[in-house]
Amino acid sequence: MKKAGFIYAALAMLLLSCAGPARISQPRAGLIGDSIRITLLQINDVYEITPVSGGKEGGMARLATLRKQLQAENPHTFMLLAGDLFSPSALGTAKVDDVRLDGKQMVAVLNAVGLDFCTFGNHEFDLKEPAFLQRLSESRFNWVASNAFDKNGKPFPGVSENIIFTASNKTGQSVRVGLFAVMLTKNNPNYVTFRLPLEVAREQVKKLRDQVDILIALTHLTLDEDIQLAQTLPEIDLILGGHEHENVQVWRGPEFTPVFKADANARSAYIHELTIDPATKKLRIDTRLHPITAEIAEDSEVKVEVQKWVDLAFNAFRKMGFEPEKLVVNSPDVLDGRESTVRNTSSKLTELITASFLAAAPEADFAIFNGGSIRIDDELAPGPISEYDVIRILPFGGNIVFVEMRGRLLKQVLDQGQKNKGSGGYLHAANVAWSGEKGNWLINGIELDQRRNYKAAISDFLISGNEQGLDYLNRANADLKVLNENVAEIRRALIDHLQKIYGKP
Repeated sequence: MKKAGFIYAALAMLLLSCAGPARISQPRAGLIGDSIRITLLQINDVYEITPVSGGKEGGMARLATLRKQLQAENPHTFMLLAGDLFSPSALGTAKVDDVRLDGKQMVAVLNAVGLDFCTFGNHEFDLKEPAFLQRLSESRFNWVASNAFDKNGKPFPGVSENIIFTASNKTGQSVRVGLFAVMLTKNNPNYVTFRLPLEVAREQVKKLRDQVDILIALTHLTLDEDIQLAQTLPEIDLILGGHEHENVQVWRGPEFTPVFKADANARSAYIHELTIDPATKKLRIDTRLHPITAEIAEDSEVKVEVQKWVDLAFNAFRKMGFEPEKLVVNSPDVLDGRESTVRNTSSKLTELITASFLAAAPEADFAIFNGGSIRIDDELAPGPISEYDVIRILPFGGNIVFVEMRGRLLKQVLDQGQKNKGSGGYLHAANVAWSGEKGNWLINGIELDQRRNYKAAISDFLISGNEQGLDYLNRANADLKVLNENVAEIRRALIDHLQKIYGKP
């Protein structure tokens, strides 16, 4: 389907700078009274069922209200999620009846919201195979994945490689909409096999284009990969993506194919109005970015469902020794745990975490942990911080380990940490700095000596060998000696340090 007219990137930039929901329209060329209108509600990268940003943004109960409003306006309304929902989240780490929720709460709530179509993100495969398959079986929405299969190369149970659905007008004329989905191949457990996204997308376009009037790609790729898709396969009418966590709208390729990604945790949702003339097949796409804020009332039924899972998880945390609603401190600072921050640079929050490591292990020369340990993807505004906030910051927990590390290994680790910028393997450290003048790392202000040994407070995950580019950083390495395996639980150490710095409430 050829889109009616073009949209220019300059228009997108102008609209993004305006206050309120942005609307981008294509020309109304050739559309008649019997046109068929399809509404798509798009979200991506949703880890929280409750509102974020101190309750100001997001929330599945608000999203449910918006969906019902759109459905009332247009029966041909469909909600799509472009990957990442099972993991990670604080609630998902809670054990109920000795079994981790692992996204069970997300599926139950999205069932209640009325999600229609969903694809995999890389974090779906954080789960072990039994939990992953159980989440699929619990889903009342449609899963579509064109390049991710089980270990035998077959589609997972209940998952389609593509989907075709129809919409009609009052005169009985109808149009067919084709949907396929491709995702990143970076998270590759032994129960999944991937095919290359672009190769599969090309096959799906060839298979679907002549069967449908509108062709949509639901993706969980990097923006560069989505742009490549638009440039290579102009037959695609609309690319609805995820993974970036911040809203994106670009038009690329010979047909100016639009690519959209919403803000993570449903801080916003895209609403796409697709209007097509069933006779001429000319298509118009009108899009607006809709903030999900407290101005949207919470759907009462979904709110009850959300609270049920919060209560279950909080009870589980209490059994672990936490009091989720207990006030830890009143912070005067903004604590920035957004993924875009903690995977690229230091912040007040990362500095507090590394300082808590040193406070727990005062004999250490330095402290170090990976940015991927922080999963809150949110800013905590100045004000009260609860134990649940700390769990949200570091949902995986773990221990601080006291180790002795050879200087040559330390240099390797620090160098790789810089190479990992932009990913979860980006490293945060205390008492470590880079000197451009000396061309060397400084430990406590002194040049790193590759021949000497250093003592470090480090997260247990970081010495598991499972971090990107750091497989050699493990207990079997002769340049690493564990002195104390259990210095402190990471979240307990942070709670203690926050109270030391800001005072007990």
